[in-house]
Amino acid sequence: MFIHIGDDHVIQSENVVAIIDYSLVNSSTINDEMLQELNNKNMVVTADDSVTKSIVVTPDKVYYSPLSVLTLKKRASMISTISKLEDYSDNSEEEMD
Repeated sequence: MFIHIGDDHVIQSENVVAIIDYSLVNSSTINDEMLQELNNKNMVVTADDSVTKSIVVTPDKVYYSPLSVLTLKKRASMISTISKLEDYSDNSEEEMD
């Protein structure tokens, strides 16, 4: 399944490694160093003219998102729920045959 993380960016939910609140990034030197290193490697996708509220980490890229961690969590939870419903509907069709 896919998650829309803002600014026309859509990623596969299975590729999400972490979602970090942007306000907490500057409080950690390790996070700050990681983002600088990834930025030097052109692995950071920044938000277009938006206020960054969260950072979504994937194996290939780091995305600055204008959506809050809570909003992204809700979207990921909805996808999980939808996936379970799809699995349930597949099982019920097999049982009917």
